[in-house]
Amino acid sequence: MQTVELNNAVGQRLRVLRLARGQKQNDVAHQLEISPAYLNLIEKGKRTVPFPLLWRALNLYGEDPEKFMAQVGEGRVDETLKALLDEPLVKSLALDVDALSGLSAEPRLAGTIAALFQLYKNTRTQLDNTLARLEQQDAGSSKLRGKQELPAQADYSPFDEVTDFLESHRNWFPELEAAAEKVRTDHQLGRALHSPDLIRVAERGFSLRVEQTPFARGSSVVRHLDRDRRLLHLSPQLTEQQLKFQIASCLGLVLLEKNGLGDRLTASAQQRHTETKQLLEVHLANYFAGALMLPYDDFFQSAQRTRYDVDRMAQHYGLTYETVAHRLCNLANPRRRSVPFHFLRADVAGNISKRYSADGLRFPPYGGTCPKWAVHTAFLSPSVIARQYSVMPDGEAYFCFARVVAQPIEGSLVRGSVYSIGMGVQASEAKHLAYASALPPWLPEQAARVAVPAGITCRFCERTDCNQRAAASYKFAFAFDPDTKKDCFFSPLLPREKQ
Repeated sequence: MQTVELNNAVGQRLRVLRLARGQKQNDVAHQLEISPAYLNLIEKGKRTVPFPLLWRALNLYGEDPEKFMAQVGEGRVDETLKALLDEPLVKSLALDVDALSGLSAEPRLAGTIAALFQLYKNTRTQLDNTLARLEQQDAGSSKLRGKQELPAQADYSPFDEVTDFLESHRNWFPELEAAAEKVRTDHQLGRALHSPDLIRVAERGFSLRVEQTPFARGSSVVRHLDRDRRLLHLSPQLTEQQLKFQIASCLGLVLLEKNGLGDRLTASAQQRHTETKQLLEVHLANYFAGALMLPYDDFFQSAQRTRYDVDRMAQHYGLTYETVAHRLCNLANPRRRSVPFHFLRADVAGNISKRYSADGLRFPPYGGTCPKWAVHTAFLSPSVIARQYSVMPDGEAYFCFARVVAQPIEGSLVRGSVYSIGMGVQASEAKHLAYASALPPWLPEQAARVAVPAGITCRFCERTDCNQRAAASYKFAFAFDPDTKKDCFFSPLLPREKQ
């Protein structure tokens, strides 16, 4: 047996043993003294299992080594069936590789079973989502976590933990707001900050020495905080807007370390991954930076006065569009709360690098989002704000707007960076936004006429007729007819449409 096949066989068998005992990957990894990510790679056959680790795992599972190796050498199971081994229903039926291997000899039967199981799984997911929504409503909250909306087929990453933490706090941290206000008061800072102001605060209030000298040739590092030497090294290539944010963010890092503030703020966070703590620290430091440069009360009044015109506020405060958009997602003070927004940042390939939802919009935990979203269509007209009403398959409707922001290097966008910053609110809240003025007022009964039919992601979208599908949906058994074609190949062909 070749190395790759052996890794697959050993990893698959270890996964079967774990699932048969109802143990979670995180718990087993902890007992084996390895990271969950490493165990996940082993079970997927992407890492060779060292013999001492294999021995510990077999002891943990109470498995006889000879029996284990004998089963590893047996035939492979059809991939579509093997994928079902992770599912609770299959585990409840006590099925294992041996039981499924017999079905692999019957491709049609295997495909039918897999398709029926997908239909069951998605029906079950919809039921779980409905129950979760009812529970949230009973608790007085309509906000749903993105991970509850889609089948959990992707690993729960540190970034998911950070997003869930921020959403559980409504992205509102009064301790950081108070700390930022104290810095502004102590150093008599005005409304619009400039980099010399922040350098003065860093040197006098935080005992940091600030240097603006180039980093090593060929390096893309733009700033480095040396906490031991109390040195903040900044690249002279940073624009004024970028420079201000990087200084303020580093002040936040120092502040979080002081008196254990960061530990207190994140004590309630779920931290299954070792990287989560540092990611939380970065997000909270960035929150502080926003609070320092955009003081809550003044910024809230500006948002109300401009009707959440991000462009006008960015010009008013001398900051980037993205920084202002981020800060709008922090206005959750119960006394002065803004319209709940969702926020996401996408590149031209459709990759989502930032996301946050306070208005109920659900993001897929992995993979691409719906190409009908404004954040993607904004690239078609980068010089103007893209705006639209979007209605989801479940009937939820949103007003979404997006703008392309670019940072060329040496006059080249290819060498630089280009992003689309997307935001939105529930459609009923669109009347509060300046960007919605050019569209008709939202009336639910006119949704079919004014709203763009959208979804979350193609893989889990239940729309049967979408001309922009990039993949078949798991909500339908994939089938096609060579003699009958819809406007998009991946749209499910319904029985009545085959005639």
